[in-house]
Formats: sequence, structure tokens, C-alpha cells
Amino acid sequence: MNKQESSYRWVVFGTALLAYYLIVSQRTAPGLITEQLMKDFHVSASVIGLMTSIQFLAYAGLQIPIGLLSDRYGPNRFLIIGSLLTGIGSLSYSTAPNEYVLIFSRLLVGTGDSMIFVNLVLILSQWFKGNEFVKLLGLIGLVGSVGSLSATVPLSMWISFSGWRVPFLSIGLVLMAVAYLLYVVLVIKPKRLFQDDAKANKSSVKTQESVWAILRRVMTTRQAWATFLCHFGVVGTYIGFIGSWGVPYGMNVFHLSRADASQLIMYGLFGAMIGGPLISWISSRLNSIKKIYSLIHLIVVLSWTGLLLSGVEPSFMLVVILLFIIGFGNGASALTFAVVRQSFSVKEVGVVSGFANMGGFLSAVLLPSIFGNVLDLFPERSLHVGYHYAFIIPILFSMMGLLGVLLIKEKGKKEQKMLNAS
Repeated sequence: MNKQESSYRWVVFGTALLAYYLIVSQRTAPGLITEQLMKDFHVSASVIGLMTSIQFLAYAGLQIPIGLLSDRYGPNRFLIIGSLLTGIGSLSYSTAPNEYVLIFSRLLVGTGDSMIFVNLVLILSQWFKGNEFVKLLGLIGLVGSVGSLSATVPLSMWISFSGWRVPFLSIGLVLMAVAYLLYVVLVIKPKRLFQDDAKANKSSVKTQESVWAILRRVMTTRQAWATFLCHFGVVGTYIGFIGSWGVPYGMNVFHLSRADASQLIMYGLFGAMIGGPLISWISSRLNSIKKIYSLIHLIVVLSWTGLLLSGVEPSFMLVVILLFIIGFGNGASALTFAVVRQSFSVKEVGVVSGFANMGGFLSAVLLPSIFGNVLDLFPERSLHVGYHYAFIIPILFSMMGLLGVLLIKEKGKKEQKMLNAS
């Protein structure tokens, strides 16, 4: 039975997508309790920024190693281990007695999270045909946005009802159960259905190219660096902001409650939910990724600039609109991996996807920490002024993304066919 023609591929994809949904919800959930953690553990904004940065540093730093290992050994074991580690990290976070355990817990979550997206991309390459690739990337973007959306008003209401520890404990336990489900779906069942494919994979490992040769080729390729910068600018700024300072921004600048401030961030998530499928569809219709992606990056730069120019006391409606547009741009980030799939052979998709994804989360590492340091320069009564000046950071970061998309060189139809065949 051929994997790409089997109906079982949708079971694999759906189960992996469930794990991705839960893990993305944990990626940004701590942003809801930033103020609570500062009070409970008596820590500064810089420490909170460090905690967020540690999570994304683990994610970013492991992208290339995970990509290399996944290309070589397949995505199954890494999806399972990643889900398990994220579950353990959430469990530990919920019982943390001090800030050191909090930081270590987020390190575990970041390590587990680092194994998920790259392997989802590999699943698309292995289980689905090339003409399904871009559309399914848009679906992944949509599910990821729904996961982030779950970490706004619904989770905020849960936290208000039961405190912040119970939700993180519950989600951690669910993730550990999902890790076992992945083991059944990805390992046990396929051994019975696809025995010939398993033998072929074992024999292919022996003929793999050396790690250093692959890394050397990737690190000297303009196209790989272009995708790295694209994700650095459009993904890292969005995730870094909503995952750490988005809710406190609403609470300090507009004097909203935690639940109302999470609604403010929800508008950005709605933008991301729409942006992923819509931009993927438009790009496939235009048969050009670079044109539409360049426009998206320019709009994101202008939106962050709009937040800065809106002043110390911005219009609430203007902020809602700009966050929606920024979220829309993040949803379109799936095009980064469409560029990777068009530009590199199937054997290299994992490592190049990891390299590109590392750009986004390196940005998400740097932004919360720098943002927090800027806020620490201002007294508590003037935090709204601090937020105003801190928006310079995402403007500069998003301009790197614009540079990246301009460096992209789109492949011709003949070149794409050759890569699909390789």
C-alpha cells in the first residue's frame, strides 16, 4: 500500500495536528499570567522576558539538529518525544515553587516544541503529494492560530475560575496522553500497513550524505538565508510580542482586565486564522509566492510602525486593526515553507525548514528580553510610555523579514519538477 494514496495518511496528519494544536496553545499561554507571576514570585519584567526567551532559545537552537535528525531517521520518534517533553514541562510549570523551576519548565516546553513543526512539514512531504503541500500548510497555520486563540479568552476564563496552576497541570497530562496516541498511530499501526516502506527507509539511512556536507550546503545558500530572514521578521515579532507582552500591554496601556486584554490579542489571532488559508490559496492561484509574500512583509512593517506612531495614548480601535493585520501576516508565514519545498529536494526539506523556522524563534527569543529591558527603564506609573518606545524593536525586526523576502529567488516550473522528482 502506497502512503500517499492511503486513507490512513489523514489519521496520521490529524493526530499530529492535534499534538501541534495543544503545543501551540502552551507556547503563548504564559503571556496571560505575566502580571500574576511577577507578583507571586516577586520578579522583574526582565526575568519574565528571560523566561520567555529561554523557551524560544531552546526552540530556535534545536531547529537545525532536529531537521537533520528528522531527515535521516524520519519524523515519528521526534513528534512523540516532543509531545512528551512539552507535557512534562507543562506539568512541572504548574507545580513550580520558584522562578528557577519556572524557567527550567519553559526550557522543557521549548525543547519539546522544537520537535513538532519541522516534523509536520516532513509528514506533508512523505505522506502527501506535492500538489497538496501548500494547501495543507495553510491548514496547519489555521490550526496553530486556533491553538493560540485557545490560549486567550477561554484559558483566561479558566485561570480566573481555578487559578493558573490547574490549567497548566491539566494540559500537561493531556499532552502526555497524546504522546502515547502518537506512538500508536505513527509507529505501531504503520508497521503492519507499510512494511515495504519501513524496509526501504532502513536501507536509505545507510546511503545518507554526511551531516557536515548538508550543513555546509545549506549555510552557503542564499535561498536558505532568505527564508530564515522571512521567518525572523514576520513570525518572531508576532509570537515574541503576544507570547510575553501582549496581555500586559492591554492591561497597562488601556487599563483592561486580564480577560479583556486577552480579547485584544485575540484579534491578532483572528487575523492569523484568516491569513494562513487565504494567502496560501491566493499564492497557488497566482502561481507566485514572492509577489504576495513581499506585499505581506511590507504591510507588517507598516503596521508595527503604525503602533509606534499612534503615540503614548493610542486609539483602541486602531490598535485592534493593526494587531489584526500583524496576525494576518503571521498566518501567511506558511509561505516560507512553500518556498523551501520549491527550492530544495525532499531529502533536505527537514533541515532547511528547521533553519528557516529557527529564524522566527531566534527573533522570538530576542524580542521579549529586549522589550522587557526597555520597559524596565520606566517607572510603573509610566509603563504606557515604555510600551510606546519598545515598539521600535519589532519595527527593526520586521524590516529584516522584508529584506529576506526580497532575496528570495523563485524557481521556474522545470526546476520545481526536477526537485519534486528528487
